[in-house]
Amino acid sequence: MKSGQLAILGRPNVGKSTLLNALVREKIAIVSDKPQTTRMPILGVGHYPEGQLVLVDTPGLHTPHHRLNAQMVQAALGTLMDSDVVYVLMDSQMPPGPGDQFVIEQVIQANKDRPFRAVFLLLTKADVVSKSRFLPLIEQLRTRYPWTEIVPISAKTGLNVPRLVELTFGCLEESSEPMYEEDFLTNQSMRQMAGEIIREKVLASTHAELPYAVGVFIEEFHETKKLTTIHAVILVDKSSQKGIVIGKGGSRLKDVGQQAREEMEKLFSMKIFLQMLVKVQDGWRDNPRILTDLGYGV
Repeated sequence: MKSGQLAILGRPNVGKSTLLNALVREKIAIVSDKPQTTRMPILGVGHYPEGQLVLVDTPGLHTPHHRLNAQMVQAALGTLMDSDVVYVLMDSQMPPGPGDQFVIEQVIQANKDRPFRAVFLLLTKADVVSKSRFLPLIEQLRTRYPWTEIVPISAKTGLNVPRLVELTFGCLEESSEPMYEEDFLTNQSMRQMAGEIIREKVLASTHAELPYAVGVFIEEFHETKKLTTIHAVILVDKSSQKGIVIGKGGSRLKDVGQQAREEMEKLFSMKIFLQMLVKVQDGWRDNPRILTDLGYGV
């Protein structure tokens, strides 16, 4: 069998977490249409007849403006040191920009220190882009790096995902034994996943009103045979944001709680009692202690 570690890189909001979920074939990373949804690397293992793909979904590479953002970028770049294969994702709906070039430059530098077995350029969201656009886009990007392969994909529909899996295993070495047990999917604990699921539902329900200012801290995660009790604190920067999360008469917070609880019960296969409160914590994204408590420490 074959196995290897793969880093999934790209600027914010290019579909990295969607690809991770597609390759693991389970939802282990939250997804939203807001940039910087993924805040720390998430490890997921895809089990295939050919072997294992050990995938690391990374935060989007961007110019940091808070301590949280700086740690996100540092964590993303750190995954390159241990990776055999790199997936560089670019949104095929948009022309390549400075953010995409920054990602390529980081890969070039890391490859000098420790050469990769392969580097794939993945043009995401290919299901909504005409074929006539891909030819000039591929020609434009072909000279940016000696890519192992350029693959237009759609993780959402599965377009070319099987081909990507086949190409990737073709670059990996034989392994005498698997790196992880067959039932291992992710290194995230249920406590961590519960916090991320709540944050995903908040992001989805608040649309453009709260792009980055939400954090979720799980105060209590108490599991019994009959019921798991979860107490969560939703952090925001300002009092006005607290009202947005709670909604009129508490309606939005109630909807978020119901959606999060239903998804947790399906994912964890257990009955959940979920209690949430919203707390204003000015400047939490620059507070080292809070970032550590939230699991965002490097």
